[in-house]
Amino acid sequence: MSKAYSGDVQYHINMKEGDVGKYVILPGDPKRCKKIAEHFENAVLVADHREFVTYTGYIDGEKVSVTSTGIGGPSAAIAMEELANIGADTFIRVGTSGGMAVDVMGGDLVIASGAIRMEGTGREYAPMEFPAVAHFEIMNALVKASKQLGKKYHVGVVQCKDSYYGQHEPETKPVGYELSNKWEAWLKLGTLASEMESAALFIVGSYRKVRVGTILNVVANQERRKLGLDDPQCHDTEAAIEVAIAAIRQLIEEDK
Repeated sequence: MSKAYSGDVQYHINMKEGDVGKYVILPGDPKRCKKIAEHFENAVLVADHREFVTYTGYIDGEKVSVTSTGIGGPSAAIAMEELANIGADTFIRVGTSGGMAVDVMGGDLVIASGAIRMEGTGREYAPMEFPAVAHFEIMNALVKASKQLGKKYHVGVVQCKDSYYGQHEPETKPVGYELSNKWEAWLKLGTLASEMESAALFIVGSYRKVRVGTILNVVANQERRKLGLDDPQCHDTEAAIEVAIAAIRQLIEEDK
């Protein structure tokens, strides 16, 4: 626990010990928090500060929370650091992504086993040789929950970047040659999807000795579109939320 902020009101998330449970769901979008909190019992809004909105309630008698992280690794790392300072130790990122592997379609779920560290936040925590990997207990719980709920899912590596438009318009960027070459490498390596937060969260989780996992809704797949394949779009994150809730139920039971 950080000595500087232990027991204090956290500067960015504006909460203190007792405001959150040990289990926290991390969406990016603050507006998604209320939707997730509807799956809790007796959920209440406990903080709304900057991009960090938090609701706390209960699942099976255990206090749980949802806190938004905003877009990208820097704010996600801040959220995790400060949540860990006040007692949270189990995190599931529920987010959106763009499919990369051609068998990953809009509406599918991706459970990240690890993340490509093509982002900057993790570099200020760990050398690049250190891998960004999900905690196996969280990953296993997400897989089991996906099976139980009958959701179509994939497990594997995701790519994390800091520039959304660097992915979608690499040819317009001064370093577009590097972005495009690396993208082709990620594809050849079987990368499932691209997003912006998991690498930083996995690295911070390793440093803070907390459990972190990620489940992503695939919005669409630009590689399928390039190949002229069917490219359905899905912006509804409810399936990913349901899996995360079911996974937390399993973790609560196993932790007891």
